[in-house]
Amino acid sequence: MTVSIHDVSVPVLVNILTNMRNWLDKADAIAAENKLVGARLVDDMRPLSAQYQMASDSAKNGVARLAGIEAPSMPDTEETFGELKDRCDKTIAFVQSITATQLDGAETREVVLKFPNGRGYSFDGLGYLTKFMLPNFFFHVTTAYAILRANGIAIGKHDFLAH
Repeated sequence: MTVSIHDVSVPVLVNILTNMRNWLDKADAIAAENKLVGARLVDDMRPLSAQYQMASDSAKNGVARLAGIEAPSMPDTEETFGELKDRCDKTIAFVQSITATQLDGAETREVVLKFPNGRGYSFDGLGYLTKFMLPNFFFHVTTAYAILRANGIAIGKHDFLAH
């Protein structure tokens, strides 16, 4: 059996982004929306809204890099659950639009990341996916989950792993 870059990226990203979207539909989360959007685990970490934005960026930019195309621009302006859910929906739609054919050969495609501070990384596609993109995506997803849990939202492992 052959496992493709598409197999280990697109379905995983779509599933987890869908789960993240669903966390915002919990009754207790809706009741605490104003408090939660800006909630942080600790003062020097980014708030819940930014964790959703960065998970979205990791997913859409990641598959776009692997496919050798441009990702859609999504300014980080979301301030409500409705806006965060819309961003999840847009990200899911983009990720789902990436076909297996677009990712053929992506395991060897060069992916170069450049950061504003002048540093960066260079990977082959498989290394990018497994050593940077997915770990970065799950960092932000897990942080969003932890912020919600730390603020008393009734989500659990079954909500994180739902599929």
